[in-house]
Amino acid sequence: MKKEETVDYHIKSVWHAISRMYNQGASARGITASIGFVLLNIDMENGTPATKIAPMLGMEARSLTRMLKNLEANGFIYKVQDKSDKRSVLIHLTEEGKKKRRFSRNAVIYFNEKVRENVSEQELDIFFKVMNTINNTIEENKVLDQIEIIENEQTH
Repeated sequence: MKKEETVDYHIKSVWHAISRMYNQGASARGITASIGFVLLNIDMENGTPATKIAPMLGMEARSLTRMLKNLEANGFIYKVQDKSDKRSVLIHLTEEGKKKRRFSRNAVIYFNEKVRENVSEQELDIFFKVMNTINNTIEENKVLDQIEIIENEQTH
């Protein structure tokens, strides 16, 4: 099978193009695409519990902790102890963080509008169904575990 015939090749290729596009726009504003995605997941009014952000983005807690420290050092966020749960810390956006969040939001909206100008709703529905099926296939079949079983069968 040629790489161009594999599902993962196309997903990775397109994701890299999207990531490059977002990073180019973000770097001109002193952030990265990853920072933009974190800022988009912080509630502008009430803040967001730090523990909720990593799962929303599929990040490791360690990576998020490092990023939050950088965001705080750069003046994009500040932390407040939750009044109702003293163990919890709420992440809030500073005015500068809100500006960066607005840019990130506008970039995502604009990109999606451009895609929707070139892809029909029917095609998008199929795309979303296919992506969900791929994700479910990964989750349900524990693909790497299955590969190990196949390799063991081939060696015996």
